[in-house]
Amino acid sequence: MFVDKDKKRDLLKHLFQDPSLSKVIIFTRTKHGANKVSEVLTKAGIKSDAIHGNKSQTARQNALNNFKDGKIRALIATDIAARGIDVDDITHVINFELPHEPESYVHRIGRTARAGAKGKAIAFCDAEEKSLLKQIEKVIKMEVPLDSNQPYHSVNVEGARILKPGQAKALIESRGPSRPPQRGRRPQEGRRPPEGRTSDKPRTENRFPKKKFRSPAAKKND
Repeated sequence: MFVDKDKKRDLLKHLFQDPSLSKVIIFTRTKHGANKVSEVLTKAGIKSDAIHGNKSQTARQNALNNFKDGKIRALIATDIAARGIDVDDITHVINFELPHEPESYVHRIGRTARAGAKGKAIAFCDAEEKSLLKQIEKVIKMEVPLDSNQPYHSVNVEGARILKPGQAKALIESRGPSRPPQRGRRPQEGRRPPEGRTSDKPRTENRFPKKKFRSPAAKKND
């Protein structure tokens, strides 16, 4: 699904209006991203939890047990944390963010439709991720079907040029919260230097003047 980056959360909430999404694994690239997606779904009344390396073993196990027992509809995970997930009857796998490694995509979607069971894999793709999508299609040797029948379909993403893999990865990794400006002393504009000085540069003063050197002969004449 082609979708603008800032509309991914809205699209995700829209998809969960379908009750068939009853046991869903959602993949993000980062731990922070997993937490944010879980918060968005929880605020929308969709029971979910995140699982990643920053959480304690007890918290991860509780989230996994709740997911298995159907107490939550969605489990948001990173690729590393998902290695310990062994759950049957996954109805949907949603790639909220495409992975940098195409092989990770194969492992993700392989968690649904096991042993002949029904399941569906969904991938969100923004403009910067089109390069990742092409790499995935090259590995799986087929095109990922485009679903434009959704309210957040982006023609801008569909028509966006495909970046080189290195450019796309660097651009995606550069995403993140902007750093707050560093606090410091504000420059004093219009400040006049003290009388007798021509600049604001600190003046170095010798508090201990050097003694004049006197030769031994001069001392004898005293």
